[in-house]
Amino acid sequence: MIQDIAPKTYHNEYREKEASGSDTVLVYRGREALVKRDDKGEIRFPVFRGLGKLCRIVTYLFEISGENYFLGELPGEPPEGWQYENVKIFRVARPKDRAFAGITGHQLFGWYGNHQCCGRCGGKMEQDHKERMLYCSACGNQVYPTISPAVIIGVIHRGKLLMSKYAGRDYKKFALIAGFNEIGETIEETVHREVMEEVGLKVKNLTYYKSQPWSFSGTLLMGFFCELDGEDETITLEEDELSEAGWYLPEEVPEDEEEIALTREMMTVFKEGKVCFKTL
Repeated sequence: MIQDIAPKTYHNEYREKEASGSDTVLVYRGREALVKRDDKGEIRFPVFRGLGKLCRIVTYLFEISGENYFLGELPGEPPEGWQYENVKIFRVARPKDRAFAGITGHQLFGWYGNHQCCGRCGGKMEQDHKERMLYCSACGNQVYPTISPAVIIGVIHRGKLLMSKYAGRDYKKFALIAGFNEIGETIEETVHREVMEEVGLKVKNLTYYKSQPWSFSGTLLMGFFCELDGEDETITLEEDELSEAGWYLPEEVPEDEEEIALTREMMTVFKEGKVCFKTL
């Protein structure tokens, strides 16, 4: 998955640092990131000494195996040889550690940008010196990075996997049932509710698979496999969310070409016969 960057390691501990020399600077413009491609087609980000006085450093972001990443602002047009590209490139960009850095930085860019003013009193938000937190000195309001929990659900019945396609989205490939956790419910209750809402089915034997940070939508994904509760596999499609859904055999599950998403990894696990349900 996109966060699997071993042997490199990601360190997100907040530190007060000043950018210098070869430190990497991530610059964004809305849904676009400033990048350059080398002769091998791999993406590169600008470094501090290459931007100089053109760039204003906003804050330190994180470190990947000794490489410091900072968030920067660059007025006007990009320097020669650099260009802004949609952050969707990080789904396929290589090397993977830079793709992960690029989309993770974009999530933090959005958070800082959306919280420049206090949502309680309208005052200016300031950066804390000890942790990644913004605070309002006027009213004391504190804001931490926003992370939305969501579930990915692999429903299995009689050797088939329930796969679906989204309605009205750019992503047109097969996916699994998914949805956000709501206030006041457990993550297991989210699984039951989302399956019922989107395809009108009851499930049982929920088995946790694994989680994934998914900065493309600012979510923390939690994957579950489960079984159909009963024998009626008739699907009642929620057409506002899904364009289609159906039951598919392992050989009908598409190959995972990107190898970045929890959804596709779970589909591959089913395809390879590696789903293991918990025993009570």
